[in-house]
Amino acid sequence: MKKIINILLVSLIITVAGCNKNTTKEGHFQLKVKIDRDFVLLPVEERGREFRMKVAYPDKDEQEMIVLRLAQHQIDYWVKIDVKAYKGKEVILDFEHVDKHSLGIKNIKQSDKFEFEYNETFRPAYHFSPEYGWMNDPNGMVYLDGEYHLFFQYNPYGTRWQNMHWGHAVSTDLVSWTYLPTPLAPDSLGAIFSGSAVIDVHNTAGFGENAMIAIYTSAGKEQTQSIAYSIDKGRTFTKYEGNPVIPNPGIPDFRDPKVMWHAESGKWIMSLATKQTVTFYGSPDLKSWTLLSEFGNGIGSHAGVWECPDLFPLTYKGATKWVLLVSINPGGPNHGSATQYFIGDFDGKSFVADELPYPLWLDYGRDNYAGVSWSNIPESDGRSIFMGWMSNWDYANDVPSQYFRSAMTVPRELELKHNGKHLIITNFPVKEVEKLRGKQTVVPDRLIQGELVVDKILEDKKGIFELNMTIRPEDAKVFGFCISNTQGEKVRYIFDLKQKSLMVDRKQSGLTDFHHNFASVPFAPLSMNKTYQVKLLVDRASSEIFINGGEAVLTNIHFPSSWYNVLTFFTEDNAWKAENISIYELK
Repeated sequence: MKKIINILLVSLIITVAGCNKNTTKEGHFQLKVKIDRDFVLLPVEERGREFRMKVAYPDKDEQEMIVLRLAQHQIDYWVKIDVKAYKGKEVILDFEHVDKHSLGIKNIKQSDKFEFEYNETFRPAYHFSPEYGWMNDPNGMVYLDGEYHLFFQYNPYGTRWQNMHWGHAVSTDLVSWTYLPTPLAPDSLGAIFSGSAVIDVHNTAGFGENAMIAIYTSAGKEQTQSIAYSIDKGRTFTKYEGNPVIPNPGIPDFRDPKVMWHAESGKWIMSLATKQTVTFYGSPDLKSWTLLSEFGNGIGSHAGVWECPDLFPLTYKGATKWVLLVSINPGGPNHGSATQYFIGDFDGKSFVADELPYPLWLDYGRDNYAGVSWSNIPESDGRSIFMGWMSNWDYANDVPSQYFRSAMTVPRELELKHNGKHLIITNFPVKEVEKLRGKQTVVPDRLIQGELVVDKILEDKKGIFELNMTIRPEDAKVFGFCISNTQGEKVRYIFDLKQKSLMVDRKQSGLTDFHHNFASVPFAPLSMNKTYQVKLLVDRASSEIFINGGEAVLTNIHFPSSWYNVLTFFTEDNAWKAENISIYELK
């Protein structure tokens, strides 16, 4: 992970000069700040109440609206407002229902530095996480001129969901990321909810050839669809003056546009989440949209609201099939949020699903949600590359990280495969993840007849490693392996051939009491085979297990008191074999 700011936890250089307090209309309190530093720093109380605040800048007619957990009893961390462009001028902070003598008001400061502990305990080493603040859905994932762009739902004013912006980072290799400035912020139409980005190769929208165009939900009093364009490779965006391009037709959940170019019909296709269906729209220019069809009634899981759809083609044995991803919350196979999928055909107007045993789930773990695929991947590459949000709405706001919240899964390649009964989607780490590999440890094949501790092979990995092996069940019916630490905290991976399932037990994984619904044993259906190829990616606070090239996948987060440094094999009945065991440290 590339870091582009100085991020050490040291004393702040501050000034309070130039701050004037002024009580205005009832229920409001104004703070007028004469700007002489780069940032205004606001103190936050993590579990405090929310206050509404408006920021009035001297050169803008529209005020910025912020919902802030302004400190009242204690200061847990600070957030910033970047004001370096207004030095020598006055910025007005207008608070609603805030006591002017409160701890938060007294401690608002100016500073030339914004500093925090980046490498905090549960910060992942190789999974993307926000620089600071809250992150959820990946958005606007698009490839252009050697760069993979990752936009994401982002709150720069706290580590809980609120104030939705699009954050931004880029990578040239899908494993090392560089943070870029926040490109899209709330406006008069509302917060900036999830969406997508495309490259307008033929200038259909008139913003310029190869313009990057973001399509997103404006979430104000109602949810509408808007666009913005960039002609500097995504560094800055200009919002279209004709927004919204699709007004709300009277549907409360009307969001998350995923757009692609459909060459066969010569138009842009938008997949839009509409309550518990997906509605398809078509457009020649990304500005004017026509409703095409609706999909979803009576098929798949409807236990929660449908979100973040993604429609794209995959090839199987030389034939094109269409895949529709739909995230759902709640209603996942192991509670909370998860992503289901459909396989079928699309003719430029309607999607028709094949007759399969729906619901089908992309990942059976608790922590892979709202994932979508990158657009504009070159034909010479040809992959469908996916990334998901590595958390769950059951507890996402309450996990024990401090300055940031949540991470993304590793990028994965999506493919169609037949499991012996029907087509499924496999998802498996992209080959670029292998660039992270360092020292390899090869472990001799093992016959597991009880419990076998393989000592000292993880102790120098610092909770960051990749485990690969071949499992031969032989006569065993319930067996597996676990990773653990010196405190006895552990994650167990259990193959239960009686139940035809793979389970991941994180009940004793470390910190679990921050939410009543966190400790759990998610499971995935498991095909009966003579061998299982296992890949396990472990980061400081997560594990992703892939069976047989991604036929079965479980992604789960965990929060151990110290890093897992012991590998143990076990069986609950008969013997089994672990073969081709190799462990890589990951850098």
